[in-house]
Amino acid sequence: FAFISYDYKNQIEKLISENSDNVKFPEKHFFSPELLFIISENEVKINYQTEIYNENEITQLFNEIVNVELNGVASESIKISARLTKDEYLHKVNELQKHIQLGDIYEVNFCQEFYAEQVEVNPTDLYIKLNRKSPTPFSCFVKHDENYLMCASPERFIKKTGNNIVSQPIKGTAKRGKNEDEDGELKQQLLADPKEQSENVMIVDLVRNDLSKVAKKGSVKVDELFGIYSFPQVHQMISTISAELNPNFNFEDIINATFPMGSMTGAPIDENGNFDFNVVIRGITYNKKNNYLSFIVGGAITANSIPEKEYEECLLKAKAIMEVLSNND
Repeated sequence: FAFISYDYKNQIEKLISENSDNVKFPEKHFFSPELLFIISENEVKINYQTEIYNENEITQLFNEIVNVELNGVASESIKISARLTKDEYLHKVNELQKHIQLGDIYEVNFCQEFYAEQVEVNPTDLYIKLNRKSPTPFSCFVKHDENYLMCASPERFIKKTGNNIVSQPIKGTAKRGKNEDEDGELKQQLLADPKEQSENVMIVDLVRNDLSKVAKKGSVKVDELFGIYSFPQVHQMISTISAELNPNFNFEDIINATFPMGSMTGAPIDENGNFDFNVVIRGITYNKKNNYLSFIVGGAITANSIPEKEYEECLLKAKAIMEVLSNND
């Protein structure tokens, strides 16, 4: 298992970062677990290191785990502060659009932090509540020393199965409707929105270019463009790009060619060299040592972005986390 933090980009490219970091996750961490629980629809398979555990110990441990009560119990409402005021956010978006007009950049994923200081939380309960409110295919709970990540991510970064590699970037977000008719209308609006389409196409082109660095010539293809997928809080526009891996390239080559795609956490890398990484978005990070809690939301800024709408999109993406932290179920 593994996670690679966003600032690992500084090891790949000639870049530096001076943003404040009060959670302090390491840049990367890879490990092989002593215990691995593989849960299918009606079966739990436990892989364990025989030099550490015997079968009786595993049975006892399994029974202890089954009997643990995890209710996502309510804690005190947490006061959340914004790193930027709304006016500061709007000003920065306008400044970014000036750079776009000058040709310095053509798109930027601009994020803002929401945080709480001197708070004591139960990370497990927070994760359970977040996962109940916003179940997603790439949700994860990670503990590394005193650092915790509680994530409800809908986005895959990159997956390798045999010689096939797949990336599924998300660009394009819309709120859920109050009823079925409004929900369907909002999906159609998202699909037809030229601004959301332009964002998505830019990222698809970027991913195609990245994959081409490690793919067999001519094998990069777009399997799905502008797919609309619905989650409990939002509709998302997701595209799927795949390629056949050039056998001359290894895991490190693939990551160096495609990273960064935001901070991310790892799903298993198996003995056959397969892996599946997600993008850590819609996640809460917490440092238990200094009692600092943080979550970051953002969106793609293009020449056609309307700053007010970008701000509203950030709040929409933060909605589930805000409700969990305020105990507003």
